[in-house]
Amino acid sequence: MLDQAKRSAILLLKEEGHSTRAIARILKISRITARQVLEAGTAEVPGFGRVSKVEAHREDILAELKGCKGNLVRVHEKLVDGGAELSYQTLTEFCRRNEIGRAPRQPSGQYHFDLAEEMQHDTSPHTVRIGDRTRVIQDASLVLCHSRMLFHQYYPTFNRFWCKVFLTEALKFFGGACGRCMIDNTHVVVLRGSGATMVPVPEMEAFSERFGFVFKAHAIGHANRSARVERNFDFVEKNFLAGREFKDWDDLNQQARAWCVKMNAKHRRSLHAAPRELFLQEQHLLRPLPIWVPTVCEIETRIVDSYGYVNIGGNRYSVPYALIGRRLEVHETKDRIEVYEGHRMLASHLKVLEPLDQRVTDPSHRPPRGQGRPKAAPPREEEELLRMEPRLGAYLAAIKARCAGRHVRMLRRLLGMLRDYPRPPLLAAVDKALEYGLFDLDRLDRMVLRNVARDYFVLAPAGADEGGSGHNRENSHEG
Repeated sequence: MLDQAKRSAILLLKEEGHSTRAIARILKISRITARQVLEAGTAEVPGFGRVSKVEAHREDILAELKGCKGNLVRVHEKLVDGGAELSYQTLTEFCRRNEIGRAPRQPSGQYHFDLAEEMQHDTSPHTVRIGDRTRVIQDASLVLCHSRMLFHQYYPTFNRFWCKVFLTEALKFFGGACGRCMIDNTHVVVLRGSGATMVPVPEMEAFSERFGFVFKAHAIGHANRSARVERNFDFVEKNFLAGREFKDWDDLNQQARAWCVKMNAKHRRSLHAAPRELFLQEQHLLRPLPIWVPTVCEIETRIVDSYGYVNIGGNRYSVPYALIGRRLEVHETKDRIEVYEGHRMLASHLKVLEPLDQRVTDPSHRPPRGQGRPKAAPPREEEELLRMEPRLGAYLAAIKARCAGRHVRMLRRLLGMLRDYPRPPLLAAVDKALEYGLFDLDRLDRMVLRNVARDYFVLAPAGADEGGSGHNRENSHEG
């Protein structure tokens, strides 16, 4: 079939007075073809006159497509079972040409960002070989939308703690932040809602306020809105990770940072410049970093186990052995585990990033070899009780003599009572219990509470005059 240009040439030559034979000879076509074009009198290319044999089954296709949930393989099987004679390729070509079972294609949009207007953050799982193991880890990336400056790092998992660690490192790398950080609807940042109605977690909202930006989420399914960061994951996987092996996590992230510096300095044809060159225009408009950037830290409470360790993330870290059974505060940073009692740091260890059930031990936390605790030494609870209140010595000796098999458990409970209750009511109850040979700590606990109620919660009697009420209040304050 002739195209529109050649059909126009036939009509033009005819207007100039050339014969049909001459036109056919000049354009190297048959006289019959030239005559057909002249008879049509238009340069428009006629459509196909043939009707597809699938057209007769259009209604059946539309009905079966819904029941088969859009699966054309099942639609074809059902049509053939119903007596239709058509191939699967013919069916798919018909559906494709008539846009059956698929949404019509829409042209891709473009997004233009002003200087320091937006940055985009997302994560993607990558398979990486670290040491002698191949594992799936999380690649976190942040891209400045105007200059296309890229920063990415790897983490064993990705939660709010690691998100704050990554964003802190990324903003330090760029020297500031854009006014808006676009994310997908990840639970790491999102408290509720999605897209324009997204409400961030208060913890992450406070973090963003510290650096002067706000979190925004794109609509669900609208991944093109974060294409600046999304398109880099495939590039990182096929370029940075290709043929590379890493000794450990530090080696991996150091090489990733160096690769970012190299790629940011490389000229890009689509930008007509290198990202670093565009960044020079954007840098002075970024939100400046705060004067002091605090270390990202997660605080947890742990009880020291009977071996002298605290468990964090599937690994155990030693503390001084004298603290067995104590409840301590553990500060977890990017690369360290620090154990505190109040404001005093008791231990500091390098962090093991993966849950490998390892024991990290500081030799100074173990008793000297051959100088372990003597078997005849009193229990630690007894030493602590006597140190806090020496007047309990007689009662402790009586407990050890009377309840030899379970005295440690009783001493532990008595130590809790000593820490919780006021000292005078407790000592008064202990003196009376020792006088009558009472070693039931439940009864002792009730005696202490009775003393506390009498001495510390004195109420005015009903109908008392003002003077009497004042006298009772005065006694209450004295108690």
